[in-house]
Amino acid sequence: MKIERFEDILAWQKARDLAKRIYDLFGDCRDYSFKDQIQRAAVSVMNNIAEGYERKSNLEFKQFLYIAKGSCGEVRSMLYLAKEISIMGENTFSELLTETETISKMLSNFIKKL
Repeated sequence: MKIERFEDILAWQKARDLAKRIYDLFGDCRDYSFKDQIQRAAVSVMNNIAEGYERKSNLEFKQFLYIAKGSCGEVRSMLYLAKEISIMGENTFSELLTETETISKMLSNFIKKL
């Protein structure tokens, strides 16, 4: 499949879904600094994929994919904390952990192909 716009990138689609889930899950969280940090990190994953693609340079795109991968790791790290301080349950944690690992692998594979 030819990618003609960043919306065609499967990793971006999954990152967008992750960001929406994070917003939905932490919308009522009263720890505002935690909520802000995890939401910003989740949005950073999808936005860095989009921004890198729009640069129209494989070298720059690759750099933005690395940044997106780092932000995905940040979300994953915060998920561990959310579970440990009882902001989320084990099932939700496991689902989101798998989602972030999948996105990270997709980004790694994309980076290798550039």
